Amino acid sequence: MFPQAPIEHTKHPIVCGSSVVAVKYNGGVILGADTLASYGSMARYKGVDRLRTFGESTIIGGTGEMSDFQQVSQMVDSIDLDDWLHEDQLRLGPTEIYSYLGRVMYNRRTKGNPLYNQFVIAGHKNNEAFLGYIDHQGTMFQDKYIATGFGKHMSIPMLRAAWKPDMTEAEARALVSKCLEVLFYRDCYASNEVQLAKADASGVTVEDPIKLKTEWSFAHWNKPTSQVAIGASW
Repeated sequence: MFPQAPIEHTKHPIVCGSSVVAVKYNGGVILGADTLASYGSMARYKGVDRLRTFGESTIIGGTGEMSDFQQVSQMVDSIDLDDWLHEDQLRLGPTEIYSYLGRVMYNRRTKGNPLYNQFVIAGHKNNEAFLGYIDHQGTMFQDKYIATGFGKHMSIPMLRAAWKPDMTEAEARALVSKCLEVLFYRDCYASNEVQLAKADASGVTVEDPIKLKTEWSFAHWNKPTSQVAIGASW
């Protein structure tokens, strides 16, 4: 009789999505993410939705391993369906889903089998906008603007400089789009085909993908490399 094989866990994400950027504005929340899922360093899957709506008032944006994001989506769909079947006119909102996912992520981390994701949870309920962050270790916090992935390094300084309490929807939309444009230039796992999503008093919506305009005529990028300097280095 052969001994039982050891339990093995995923050690490295394989198919991953890049950054999610989100901003609170006066009346709601705007989120943005590109639609690329990379297989290692290969831009393998295009047209991938990384912003999903749940229930009547919640949007979740996912960075990291896409299969883990799909699993989490199924878990949230399951509890939302169970909630709906009670027919008591009470539905889970962004704060409840945020709390639930935080416990799920921390539980998986303590078992040494984490879900390799960073999540942005956004929504609007009871006339109040909500924006929170959860990562694969179960770290949780709420803020007025959030970025995941490489956006933590490239987008947060831009968000910090431009955000203001009375920001309009148009200003928030332009700021998120600008962050996604910069990430496309600087993050090799990002794409210029992006989706925006909105949560406000009217509900939650995820818009169709659009392509950001890009600019490649910067003088420094088009300046030829000095052949003299290359020859001298040899």
